[in-house]
Amino acid sequence: MLEWLSQPWPWYVAGPLIGLIVPLLLLIGGKSFGVSANLRHLCAAVLPTRVDFLRYDWKRQGLWNLTFALGIVLGGFIAATLLASPDPYVHISEATRADLAALGITDFRGLVPSEFISWKGLTTLPGLIMVVLGGFLIGFGARYAGGCTSGHAIMGLADLQLPSLVATIGFFIGGLIATYLILPLIL
Repeated sequence: MLEWLSQPWPWYVAGPLIGLIVPLLLLIGGKSFGVSANLRHLCAAVLPTRVDFLRYDWKRQGLWNLTFALGIVLGGFIAATLLASPDPYVHISEATRADLAALGITDFRGLVPSEFISWKGLTTLPGLIMVVLGGFLIGFGARYAGGCTSGHAIMGLADLQLPSLVATIGFFIGGLIATYLILPLIL
């Protein structure tokens, strides 16, 4: 069973399973899919409520979402420890490997390139830009857009929301700009 779970699932199995989450969430109480609001829920739970933005019933609005985020973290831990492949290399296409090598990324062990996603990589300018500045921009952008890529692309599009379509198109355009214009400048 563990071997079957540790293999990549085909798109025609994983895609419909992800797609079925949306109607399931709507049917069990009008919940929406997304993770980026959890920072607000955590701050509302922990910080004094002098900030109007954090003055709301976080238990009623966000407890299920915090539980969902905890499940993501636990699922990632289980996948990385119990279901991890003994092969340390990420299997990507040779064309992608060549493109990344041209940008200076040569270590394909683990889930992310250690050239900038590591403590050593964080001390470099590209690593600092990618992790700290990139993380800030992702967090700020998710809150400014009213949700993250998953929330808009999966939940918002399934709910036929025009702002989610606009946001999803913006995510793809931003990804293309980052991949072909910004990333080559940083690396």
